[in-house]
Parts: sequence; C-alpha cells; structure tokens
Amino acid sequence: MIKATELGTEPIRKLLLKYSLPGIIAMTASSLYNLVDSIFIGHGVGAMALSGLTVAKPFMDICAAFGSLVGVGAGTLAAIKLGEKDYHSAGKILGNVIVLNILLSTLVMLVGLVWLKPILYAFGASEQDISYAHDYMEIILWGNILTHIYFGLNNMLRSMGHPRSSMIATIVAVLTNTILDPIFIFYFHKGVQGAALATVISQAIAVIWQITIFLNPKEVIHFHRGIWHLDKEI
Repeated sequence: MIKATELGTEPIRKLLLKYSLPGIIAMTASSLYNLVDSIFIGHGVGAMALSGLTVAKPFMDICAAFGSLVGVGAGTLAAIKLGEKDYHSAGKILGNVIVLNILLSTLVMLVGLVWLKPILYAFGASEQDISYAHDYMEIILWGNILTHIYFGLNNMLRSMGHPRSSMIATIVAVLTNTILDPIFIFYFHKGVQGAALATVISQAIAVIWQITIFLNPKEVIHFHRGIWHLDKEI
C-alpha cells in the first residue's frame, strides 16, 4: 500500500518528477497514433484514404473522450479515497470504472454505427472519401469498449501509485500499432481497415497488461468480488 499512499507522504518535488515525467512521455507517445496511421495510410492506400482518416479522427477522439470522462473522474475520486485510507470504497470505484465504461462504450458504439454516415458527413466527409472514413470508423467503433477500458484503467493506475505502468501501457499500445500498421496495410492489403484493426489490437494488448496489474491481490486496488455493480454515489 506504500505506492498508493505516497501522494500524501512523499515530498512534492519528488512526486512531481515521478508522476509528471511518465505522463509527458505517455502523452508524447500517444500523439504518435495519428502520425503513424497517417504515414502508413498515405503511402499504402493514397491521398483519398488519408483524407478519410482526417475526417474520422475527430469523431474517434469524441468517442474516446467518454472513456476519459469516466477515467479522469474515477482516478480523482480514487485518489481522494486512498488519501482517506478508505480502501474499500477505492476498490468499488475500480468496479464502477469497468461497468460504466462498458455501458457507455456500448451506447456510443450503437449510436455511432447507426448514424455513422450522417456523422461523418457532418464532420466534412465528401463522396470521394466517405467510404474510407466509414471503413475506418466502423472497426474503431466495434473496438470502442477497449478504448474506454484502456483510458479508465490508465487513470486508476496513476491514482494508485503506478505512473510508470500507465506510461508503459501507452507505449506498448503505440509500438504495437506501429508494428501492425504496415503488416495489415502492405502485407495483408487491408487498407484503412488494417490501420483501424492495428489500433484496436494495440489497445487490446495494453488492456491485457493493465488487467494483469489489477488481478494482483497484493495491490491496494484490485479486482475482487463485490465491486461489479454501479453505485449511484460513485
């Protein structure tokens, strides 16, 4: 429990370096998602596909934002509970993160799939690039649950004293995406769908890494019975 409570005991300067540097590295690595996809789609598929990706990205970011909404709020609340040494409530927050993100991601996925073309047209898609944007976002939406859980658990990791693990999850996702993009685009000739598959698979691997940490019963916050129901107070 030392790591989870160090925010209330360690010197501020030490904590600032320990938590901010992994966060900066993770944000820098995360920004490479767009760059990597753009490079491989531009070279492997063409200009219209790149245009479709540009149209799809804002919608993709909005979908992911709901996962961040839950994750940031949960991480903040968990940090407060850990500071109060209320470990039982902190554990319940973890369960609520998973359940609420599953519900929200499913809702966002259904809304997105049903009204995908009108949404993409609203974001500026044309008749020339709508098919590329549609093919990319369709796969991203099916994998939306992974995106939500990824953001939710990453924020919980930081709150329980694992900023480096949170950073590693982000770097693993980015590196996996970078490796899979050319394989799906150039070798399997999947085009923009390949880029989307690479993104979803990379996030799935990152989520597996996160879950292994929360399965450890020695962690102050971990998966166990009794946390898998929504609490309206949380």
